[in-house]
Amino acid sequence: EVQLVESGGGLVQAGGSLRLSCAASGFTFDDYAIGWFRQAPGKEREGVSCISSSDGSTYYADSVKGRFTISSDNAKNTVYLQMNSLKPEDTAVYYCAADQITIATMLWMITRLRYWGQGTQVTVSS
Repeated sequence: EVQLVESGGGLVQAGGSLRLSCAASGFTFDDYAIGWFRQAPGKEREGVSCISSSDGSTYYADSVKGRFTISSDNAKNTVYLQMNSLKPEDTAVYYCAADQITIATMLWMITRLRYWGQGTQVTVSS
């Protein structure tokens, strides 16, 4: 059974940091793109950051560039999202997703990605 399990969310003050983890089981990361997405109340799900397991290329949304860092430990089948300098507008449920596609494809077919985690809440207080 394929599973993606997120962890690391929580409540933090503005300016603080959190590290999210996405642990995968039931498949290996080879040739997968793994991404972090978030959805705030009343808003559409948006791509935050993605990483390609095949070549290590990454993507960051403009709103998080310079503050968030995505990394992958393929031996542990785990992807991390280090979030620094958090802002109240980063508040959302964060999901990880995976599919055997390119990062570019992942970003335009968000609603049809193959594997999703259950999400973890990130709340940034002002």
